[in-house]
Amino acid sequence: MAKSRKSERKRRRRVRRASFLSKLRANFLTGLIVVAPVFLTAYLIWWFVGLIDSWVLPLVPERYQPEPYLGINIKGYGLAIFILFTVLVGSMAKGFIGRAVLHRVERLVDRMPVVRSIYNGLKQIVETALSQSNNSFEQACLVEYPRKGLWAVAFVATETKGRVLEALPGDGEYLSVFLPTTPNPTSGFLLFVPKEDVILLDMDVEAAAKLVISAGLVVPPARGEEQPDQPLLPPAEGDG
Repeated sequence: MAKSRKSERKRRRRVRRASFLSKLRANFLTGLIVVAPVFLTAYLIWWFVGLIDSWVLPLVPERYQPEPYLGINIKGYGLAIFILFTVLVGSMAKGFIGRAVLHRVERLVDRMPVVRSIYNGLKQIVETALSQSNNSFEQACLVEYPRKGLWAVAFVATETKGRVLEALPGDGEYLSVFLPTTPNPTSGFLLFVPKEDVILLDMDVEAAAKLVISAGLVVPPARGEEQPDQPLLPPAEGDG
């Protein structure tokens, strides 16, 4: 009888220990989900500011830098100089003299074979992105890729126009669709898909991007379904 009571106490201690470790693991995972995005966001911002500083500060004369006077290097000083310089260039480019200087510079660049191709390509990309910033990538969609029967999340860029539309078969409308890769959505494929073959999704671009980046783990709730306040984690062993 005494042996049975002793073995029962040992079994209960093992169950309590396993339950405690399971709760500790669940709490750690929950904390990691909360803390990791904050630290990663702060790290990326800190890295970006340092990158801009490393590009700009070597171009700033030493007498205009705070380090000789304060004895420390102020993080973000180069970024502030870059923003002020960009605003100044933009204000000058709007004027008559600025437009004339810019026109002369572009004519000079057009005489350089390799530089001309790089400059004109980058300029067209930037102008297109800025001029269509209010309409681009505002709609998530589904397209059949890489074959029929398999569907992938993509983003509608714009309606296909120009020479590309002329070269495509048929007389129907096409959509220029960006198909991102997982988990890095900055790379992907540009597809020209018939409009009737594109399924538009009733979700915003941010939710669709989370779906792509998380490889399908972060799924937006269905219509009428409430989004849980806490991350969904498997219940710990021993919990009711």
